[in-house]
Amino acid sequence: MAKGEEVSNKQVLLRDYVYGPLKETDMVLSTGTVHLKAPQGSKAIMVKNIYLACEPYSRKLMMKEDKNAIEPGSAITGFGVAKVLDSDHPDFKVGDLVWGITRWEEYSLIKTPESMFKIQNTDVPLSYYTGILGMPGMTAYAGFFEVCAPKKGEYVFVSSAFGAVGQIVGQFAKLMGCYVVGSAGSDDKVDLLKNKFGFDEAFNYKKEQDLDAALKRYFPDGIDIYFESVGGKMLDAVLLNMRLRGRIAVCGMISQHNLEHSEGVHNLTLFTSKRIRMEGFLVFDYYHLYPKFLDLTLQYIKEGKMVCIENIIEGLESGPAALVRLYDGNVDGKQVLCISHE
Repeated sequence: MAKGEEVSNKQVLLRDYVYGPLKETDMVLSTGTVHLKAPQGSKAIMVKNIYLACEPYSRKLMMKEDKNAIEPGSAITGFGVAKVLDSDHPDFKVGDLVWGITRWEEYSLIKTPESMFKIQNTDVPLSYYTGILGMPGMTAYAGFFEVCAPKKGEYVFVSSAFGAVGQIVGQFAKLMGCYVVGSAGSDDKVDLLKNKFGFDEAFNYKKEQDLDAALKRYFPDGIDIYFESVGGKMLDAVLLNMRLRGRIAVCGMISQHNLEHSEGVHNLTLFTSKRIRMEGFLVFDYYHLYPKFLDLTLQYIKEGKMVCIENIIEGLESGPAALVRLYDGNVDGKQVLCISHE
């Protein structure tokens, strides 16, 4: 197709701001048109999206209170892998492969391409840049190594351990020489955490009537590091089991996304008596460390020391159902939408 040509552009749009459980009907499949050219003087790039990630990040942006909220009627925002079709930016040329924040559509005009990362290493699947080599991997690296500052032999708990971030945290922790336990929502996921990702132990939180008792069973001496992405009752139970001067890195609280009113946490007094440090973080604050992270993680992947499970789903039309599945526990790996077979 010629540069600047007007073509049809299939999109997934946000119907309206979302409160309560996410539904497929909160998103609308639509087809518009787009000129495949970056406007002169804009320093923008026009890209063809190849892979799009299904992540809680996109759900979070559907709430009006978020400072980066998606406007109703606009395409869903999320991370993806794309190919540059036209560029008005000196650092990007036609044919470059990039990953970063794009939109759920076939073609996107990226107005701030400085936030995109060029993909130089193509000897691994491009889809990895939506997961283990992209934002989830970088989140795991920053939260575990930079926020928690782990030491060999420490006791690490990862909630939502089968998620895109959690499975990577667990593998980093094992490579660091830590004892690692994860929680997940099915027996199959528990088996994979132990037998594929190398966790020392894992448990199905849906089968536990008492989360405090479960954690005491796996951590009789307490938890040094908790990688938090769930919140609510799980966080309350973890606080009861943290060791003196334990560290908690918070990258999200997925259990709260579909609630109209967030659950309270009751064991906050333990922060003082146990000298616990809990720190929320955004991966964007650590992007300057991406080259260091990439070198380390690529090496581990090529040596067979780190693995990932992906569920490649074909087509934008499958996106709404795939995003909803993140919240019903029926996710069988990092969910990735394949938009193009470039």
